[in-house]
Amino acid sequence: MPVTDRLSDKNLIELAKQQYENKQRSTVPSVLVPLPSKGQVYPESSALRKGHVEMRYMTAYDEDILTNSTYIKQGVVLDKLVKSLVLDPIDIDDLIIADKEALIIASRVHGYGNEYNVTVLDPKTNKSLNRIMDLTKLQLKSFTLQSNAAGEFDYIAQGIAIKFKYISRKEIELISDDHAVSDFLKSTIKEVNGSRTQADIDHFIKYQMTPVESKTFRKYIADNMPGIVLESEFTGEDGGTFTAGFQIGADFFWA
Repeated sequence: MPVTDRLSDKNLIELAKQQYENKQRSTVPSVLVPLPSKGQVYPESSALRKGHVEMRYMTAYDEDILTNSTYIKQGVVLDKLVKSLVLDPIDIDDLIIADKEALIIASRVHGYGNEYNVTVLDPKTNKSLNRIMDLTKLQLKSFTLQSNAAGEFDYIAQGIAIKFKYISRKEIELISDDHAVSDFLKSTIKEVNGSRTQADIDHFIKYQMTPVESKTFRKYIADNMPGIVLESEFTGEDGGTFTAGFQIGADFFWA
């Protein structure tokens, strides 16, 4: 029996709608967004490993996502928006925070433009100034670590060889407030002295890793974390220039 004979009229209509949507979306301009991690934090089997993600430009239809009250209450507005715009076969839950931020900023630039109003502090007058930031001038932090095929990195702790990974935001959300350090270590450490069993990793964290080494290891991860430099050069009240950081506010997606 042909496949079409087993599909209901409703299913055929939905299939036709989806095919039409896909065809129309393919006509919307797209852009390749470079990832702060350069793809090194993902396994070679992932489409993210190539170091960039293809995204289509926003359209007016996508504003429905930004104003969806359910998404807003659930705190998933930006997740839904990025998921809608990404053209590559990826799961956005696999993204580390910095890479997801890069996609969010690219969405804003190609939806509402590159100019964003920010408030910065003039170091000479100590006054808050309203300035316009060019989002396309944001720089990526230098990331030079090289991973293996699994997207993991090498580290030596107390003479013991460790392989660790940078965890996704979804994995970060699973970390308990009551066991923040140990949960983080269990999530990021994937191998200890050649063993990948969770029991051996837990044993190392619980009985061998000292607080000093734990702090040093976590600092190493933080210092080498992929990211975006949220600062730029601005003009002060006296006409001189200064460099200042800024925060991305709740109005980020509104011109």
